[in-house]
Amino acid sequence: MEKSIVTTGKTIDLAIEAALTQLGLDRDSVSVQVLAQAKSGFLGFGAAPAKVQVTYEAPDVAPAAPKSALGAASRSNKPKAKKPVEAAPVAPKAEPKKEEPKAAPKKEAPKAEMKKPEPKKEAPKEPKVYAPAAEGSVEEKIEKFLKGLLEHMNSQAVPHARKVDDNTYEAELVGEDLGYLIGRRGDTLDAIQHLCNYSVGRTVEGHIRINVDAEQYRGKREDSLRRYAQKKAQQVLKARRRTTLEPMNAYERHVIHATLQDMDRITTYSVGTEPNRRVVIEYVR
Repeated sequence: MEKSIVTTGKTIDLAIEAALTQLGLDRDSVSVQVLAQAKSGFLGFGAAPAKVQVTYEAPDVAPAAPKSALGAASRSNKPKAKKPVEAAPVAPKAEPKKEEPKAAPKKEAPKAEMKKPEPKKEAPKEPKVYAPAAEGSVEEKIEKFLKGLLEHMNSQAVPHARKVDDNTYEAELVGEDLGYLIGRRGDTLDAIQHLCNYSVGRTVEGHIRINVDAEQYRGKREDSLRRYAQKKAQQVLKARRRTTLEPMNAYERHVIHATLQDMDRITTYSVGTEPNRRVVIEYVR
């Protein structure tokens, strides 16, 4: 059964957070419809909070069958008839039986022990081999810049760059404890990539694009976004109303749009300004 509540807050995010706290649900379990944007007013006059309507699925509860109070009372007050106790018949004593000599137990042949098959050991993965960058090449410039940046971040990671096509390069950070270089939802990795594109791009002719990755985060994040987009689109189809996703960067918004562009009765568009620009998934009637 579908239910909804209306909450307010200084911002749309705070209004949504208030609804999620009240319902005890996470962001993926609800659909959000913005009813009113927050207004700051002038000198404190005319200010109005943001208002959202949060829709969620509530389990259907079957009504309990009413019990008849009169019937229960009449049954409880009715005296129970006592059954007459019959005397148990006394059985005649049986004559003692003569014990027959027991036969010696047969010795069983020892069972052959079944050996459990040993689990197959996976062959250790061979370390990935990276070709050294040629002296004076764009790959060398990328690795040199990233190495200096990582040293300032107290990281022991090693960058390896390679050319993908005419103007696209990939740089992979290799090492241990790369989580803090990735950051929350790849924020730190995006910042490293942005600095690398800006710094190295000024030293070469023409326009180049450098994609920086660590522990294959980019591919894993893209798969996660596709699954997330399909899940939210199914909720929109069921509820027949639009929903607004959390803020995403331009690349993540592109993945959402591309995943749902061919889905029937679904359209997507972006609203807001950076860094709080969001994707809206809307039902098409």
